[in-house]
Amino acid sequence: MAHAATERAEAVRAEKESDTVSVWTGSWVAERLGVALAADEKGAPGAPRLEELLGLALRRNPKRAHLLVSNVLGKHVPQHPSVVYGAGRGLGERVRELLGEADAARAVVLGYAETATGLGHTVADGLGLSPYLHSTRRAVAGVAQAGGFEESHSHATSHLLLPEDPELLTGTGPLVLVDDEFSTGNTVLNTIRALHARYPRERYVIVALADMRAPSDRARLAAFAAEIGACVDLVSLASGTVTLPDGVLEKGQELVACHEADHGAPESSAADGADGADGADGADGADGAAGRVVRIDLGWPEGLPDGGRHGFRPEHRARLETALPAMADRIAEALALGAGTAPGHAADAPGETPAGMTGPGESAAVLSGGAPGADGSGLHAPASAAPGAVRAGSGVSASDVSGAVRAGSGVSASDVSGAVLPGPAASAADGSGPALGRGTRAPASGPRGGGTPARASGPLMPTQATAPPSRSAVRRTPPRVLVLGCEELMYAPLRLGMALQERLGDGAEIRFSTTTRSPVLAVDDPGYAIRSRLVFPAHDDPADGPGDRYAYNVAGGGFDAVVAVVDSTADTPGLHAPDGLLSQLAAHAGRVGLAVVPAYQPRPHRPVHIRRTTTESAPMPVPGRPEPLRGPAFSSYPAEDVGWLLQDLSDAELEAPTEEREEAIQSGGAHYAESLPVEYQPSAQYQRLFRDALDASAARIARAVGTVTETVLAERSPRPVLVSLARAGTPVGVLMRRWAQHRHGLDLPHYAVSIVRGRGIDANALRWLARHHDPADVVFVDGWTGKGAITRELAAALAEFAESHGVSGFSPDIAVLADPGGCVRTYGTREDFLIPSACLNSTVSGLISRTVLRSDLVGPHDFHGAKFYRELAADDVSGLFTQTVAARFGEVAETVATDVKELLAADREPTWEGWAAVERISEEYGIHDVNLVKPGVGETTRVLLRRVPWKILAQRGAGDDLAHIRLLAAQRGVPVEEADGLPYSCVGLIHPRYTRGATGADGKAVTAP
Repeated sequence: MAHAATERAEAVRAEKESDTVSVWTGSWVAERLGVALAADEKGAPGAPRLEELLGLALRRNPKRAHLLVSNVLGKHVPQHPSVVYGAGRGLGERVRELLGEADAARAVVLGYAETATGLGHTVADGLGLSPYLHSTRRAVAGVAQAGGFEESHSHATSHLLLPEDPELLTGTGPLVLVDDEFSTGNTVLNTIRALHARYPRERYVIVALADMRAPSDRARLAAFAAEIGACVDLVSLASGTVTLPDGVLEKGQELVACHEADHGAPESSAADGADGADGADGADGADGAAGRVVRIDLGWPEGLPDGGRHGFRPEHRARLETALPAMADRIAEALALGAGTAPGHAADAPGETPAGMTGPGESAAVLSGGAPGADGSGLHAPASAAPGAVRAGSGVSASDVSGAVRAGSGVSASDVSGAVLPGPAASAADGSGPALGRGTRAPASGPRGGGTPARASGPLMPTQATAPPSRSAVRRTPPRVLVLGCEELMYAPLRLGMALQERLGDGAEIRFSTTTRSPVLAVDDPGYAIRSRLVFPAHDDPADGPGDRYAYNVAGGGFDAVVAVVDSTADTPGLHAPDGLLSQLAAHAGRVGLAVVPAYQPRPHRPVHIRRTTTESAPMPVPGRPEPLRGPAFSSYPAEDVGWLLQDLSDAELEAPTEEREEAIQSGGAHYAESLPVEYQPSAQYQRLFRDALDASAARIARAVGTVTETVLAERSPRPVLVSLARAGTPVGVLMRRWAQHRHGLDLPHYAVSIVRGRGIDANALRWLARHHDPADVVFVDGWTGKGAITRELAAALAEFAESHGVSGFSPDIAVLADPGGCVRTYGTREDFLIPSACLNSTVSGLISRTVLRSDLVGPHDFHGAKFYRELAADDVSGLFTQTVAARFGEVAETVATDVKELLAADREPTWEGWAAVERISEEYGIHDVNLVKPGVGETTRVLLRRVPWKILAQRGAGDDLAHIRLLAAQRGVPVEEADGLPYSCVGLIHPRYTRGATGADGKAVTAP
């Protein structure tokens, strides 16, 4: 090992002399097999050099001997998670620029299992609006295969496509195919050929970190594109060629066999002796591992996919972003991680510098995320570099980034934490001996791989991969943590690693990599990419049966803690077995955390089958199969904003004087939904009040719209079907749809349906929804809650509908803009404030009347009805309202993100405080009918506009939110009483004396007795 130590020392000296070190990492393979890698000199200016991206290794594979090992993929080589993420996201941004915004919004990204599942996902993030799907080698019971293809050179050739929604593959937008590197292009050709035969499209984009095809392979792809008549583009970080001498496959296999025969360790458990970072000598093996493995409850959001196996949409990304900080907190707390503290290490005696540590002013030969080069040094920062510094002349931006990256490389530097050098991550140390076989021993000497940039002074930093001194003699150091994913599960661990780095800040060194199915020879040589490996049995019950799995460059990495992230399918007894992954990791780290992500269970994507009950022997006919009414033929909203599941009764005479309606309603002679009030025509003063209120509250409403929409996307459905309760809910549904479009590029369906107190929701509208959408995706939307009567009405109606029609899945949970009554879980705010759309009737709701349900107009198979008041077009402010609020979306976005994070963590169970207050008021004022008590600003406004009001109760000290209430009350001669202890800003009381004698000749309410 003296030779390796000399190489390391020379590398350190060279690093001091020059701040630009460029080394080729494939010398061991190249020298023995004659494999030559040549970079394409025509690469883009500023792009990373090929030697920075790739190393060479050998693998046991009957079809291909060599393996190109990526230093920025996060598979075989532990790397800064921000660098891994930045590489993929930057490629996605380049694809978006290539396609243009319109086509990028129509694109679907497809990644290859297992190696590129995380890369493909980050590329989709870079495109921004594209859904993501990756191929899989794991068959999932109950999920139909939508396609597949073969990867001829792979160790596991068959790829399955199992999207939850087959429409991910049936669209006509561009298909973006992502793999880590292209050697021949055969896999891409096979994929496009298979998919194009079933789902032809006009454009494909191929994305890779490195394009290593020979000229003949590139010509073959161009000919294939011409053959199918499609445009095929390719985007990569770097390109070059691999030259393979004759007989390389046989020579490679012979070399692997010889090396394993000469150096291989016994195929045994971790107990056979690997020096752990906690000072264990390996004697306790698996028994000792149990005490060092901590199960971490991530609090993974319910229903959020664990990755792209069944599809991952932008709305899923929004939910994940919201949840990541809390999950990082749980990891840090479970493993007792904190800035400047490594788990299990204690302070040493004053003035001591323990063995294997560097003191202030000493040069630490730690890697800055760089893979070992020919000299074993990796890519270093200068010894004088400050924290977060980057190499001069490298083109790396150091401005507030979490992984400084080479300019022009396509690596995004946005929203990441802690500047680092670009290039390969640290692998194992260059120490004492072979790193082969199951339970391989960590090197006994040599620098610790993959540390932070060396500093001239500051905290002590470990430089050895051997066990540290006793706990009483070790100074506290920044924790070095590996987040280790599991085969295809790459993206979730990657994002957890980024969140953990942000949580711990510069006081921690976070690396990311994953386990793999691919058998690769490990050689402890500074010119070789795979320095060590752990071998353990498969623990996810794979379809192809039992077999070994591998974790590379973990042993000897000097990790204080490892967070193993698996999905629930892989959380089996095999994972916890004496020779399992956790025991292997426990032998090489001070502590191991196990974080289990629930394996996503996709819903069968098929039309809803309506189960018939014994009382319904045949389907209920829907004459003419009615479609939603849309503007401009019905309503002043644009056609895409809302489809009305109503019938047009514009030609019917339905209006009646307010006092006549009130008498008929309260006497039981008619239902309020059988007629319409005469539309209130606002005075010029009232119209000015509406506009002033809109200007004053637009941002407040935008904030509530954003909050309720993000909550729906996070908890209720990743792609909801908005169904507003006409008509008060419809402006809110329009705004929620526009928020989803503005923030996430989602084009959500939105319909308006009728619900009538005492009569329930329109059953025919529900049947239509069930035929066209999954009921589980339907989210009912209303403007606000009063006492919660409609909330209860909806729950009862849906239960009855499920019983009588055999269709289940509709959720009774309403999403509202404001919930002052404490009646729902999904809301924008629980404050009772003026929502300007409550100030008016049809002129702020698309010129649509309230809904009508009358037996002579609405047959058993008809939708409920409504009128379109075209004659009021001159007074219509529907567009003004939605446009004014939507214009404030941008300025409230950050506040909404904070609100949603707090809201998702809060107790939002309904309190029904409003209902209790209404019952109390009803008795206090001798009304004895809760239906005549209308709480909240919105309901009180309706009382003044449509009913015969008796009096208004106003919260003492209420201000501008009640200006329009006071104006309307004055116009109708209704007293306004100030009250204390109201849970609402105001409450409207309908006159309990329902005869026409209760009103004067002018229609105003008489003074109450």
